Amino acid sequence: MGRRREGIPQDPNYVPSGPSQERLVYHRAENGELVGYTRAEYGVRKDDGLGVVKPVNSSGGLLFLSILMSLFLGLMIYGLVQIAVTGQWDILSRTWWMFLLVLYPLVAGWSGYFKERKAEKLRQARNLPRPVD
Repeated sequence: MGRRREGIPQDPNYVPSGPSQERLVYHRAENGELVGYTRAEYGVRKDDGLGVVKPVNSSGGLLFLSILMSLFLGLMIYGLVQIAVTGQWDILSRTWWMFLLVLYPLVAGWSGYFKERKAEKLRQARNLPRPVD
């Protein structure tokens, strides 16, 4: 409940809104109706962001991409071990930035997967359809 400050006129029946986590956000569901979701039930962003390529936002698709990026990071670590074994450190000095380039999508992919998986479980508990926008 919010505090009232003296000197600021307010409606006598004023009740502040609840925490932002409990507010419902209305989005169109797969069946076409408007459904109220909490932020946790909504999951990752579902719209296309006005992009040319449609984004992957299902938990299965995010899991596939995250595993694919993890395998790519594994190949890069294997290459790093080969560099260390053969003693060709000059190659690493030219390509170190690629490790940083791979880490950002890897972390974003796994965090998106876990967020969408949690949202799926919450929607399933309330028997809500998946949002499409």
